[in-house]
Amino acid sequence: MNAPEIRGWSNNEIQKKLEDAHHELFNLRFQLAVGQIKQFGQFKQLKKDIARMNTILNERRLASLS
Repeated sequence: MNAPEIRGWSNNEIQKKLEDAHHELFNLRFQLAVGQIKQFGQFKQLKKDIARMNTILNERRLASLS
């Protein structure tokens, strides 16, 4: 997922996908604690996706204020 793709979504879509990403991150952390995880790169990618979504939402909030 990249920034131009996310910018094409509505705020509600971003919020929903952000919530899903947080749930997935929780599940990955749980799998790590149990020792079931095999792809550690998922953490990095998921955290970057969450940061991108938060950044775009913040940009939109700031743009609406001015």
